[in-house]
Amino acid sequence: MNKITETVGADNTSTRIDVFTSEIADITRSRAAALIADGCVTVNGRKAAKSDKVKAGDTVTVTVPEPAVYDITPENIPLDIVYEDSDLLVVNKPKGMVVHPAAGNYSGTLVNALMFHCGSSLSGINGVMRPGIVHRIDKNTSGLLIVAKNDLAHTSLAEQIKAHSFTREYHAVVYGGFQADSDTVDAPIGRHPVKRKQMAVVAGGRNAVTHYSVAERFEGFTHLSLRLETGRTHQIRVHMAYIGHPVAGDGVYGPKKVITELCGQCLHAGKIGFIHPRTNEYMEFTSPLPEYFTRFLNKLNPL
Repeated sequence: MNKITETVGADNTSTRIDVFTSEIADITRSRAAALIADGCVTVNGRKAAKSDKVKAGDTVTVTVPEPAVYDITPENIPLDIVYEDSDLLVVNKPKGMVVHPAAGNYSGTLVNALMFHCGSSLSGINGVMRPGIVHRIDKNTSGLLIVAKNDLAHTSLAEQIKAHSFTREYHAVVYGGFQADSDTVDAPIGRHPVKRKQMAVVAGGRNAVTHYSVAERFEGFTHLSLRLETGRTHQIRVHMAYIGHPVAGDGVYGPKKVITELCGQCLHAGKIGFIHPRTNEYMEFTSPLPEYFTRFLNKLNPL
């Protein structure tokens, strides 16, 4: 089972416990309500009731039971491994690959490939469906992802992410132009109040900060370099849409008109940096822009 503990911040005071649970556990509100009813959510050590509202300083713990056990089969899928040792590996994930099995995607995922490559040498903290997975990137986002081979590595890396000391830099092509060369989006993100499978900038959401700078300007588009200070679900895609510059090709948060050559958002995780959990050495890895990204840039007209 996966246990998540979060201290309530001032911006979440008076938020309903099912809403807060859904946000910190990245699950739907109905799933959160079911966990509350099953006694899997506590506030300051006391079992929560659905009618509870949290306040600043409360400690909320969510225990997510193991998912139903499916036959997650190791698959001999080629991996672009940038670095590997006995504690972790850094993988360059291609666009279109799902990170871990879920409804409708029980094969062909990064986890299927990792199970073939690593065997039983993956951390078990995130359960049988997400072995070794410390953080995620979306199916149609390409780039660097770190995988933990043991619980020591997983715990250390997860703590670095929580402390915002984990370097994550991205490249994106977004709609429109920018007057300023750089800026920051500081806007809380939570579940969309109506479209429950989507995220949105919402009052009472979790703190989310994205720094960005202009790499190159084009007619109708801008190539941005972005650095995540926090790591909320769909953070870059939501923040860019929020400021009126959705990521090119993003059919969820951007225009519904499809950019056929992109097959999803033009977003690449280009740099990752962290303190190695065993050696305490800072390590940093970069990934060049993939072919789909450069091909799209080459079709645009520079300003």
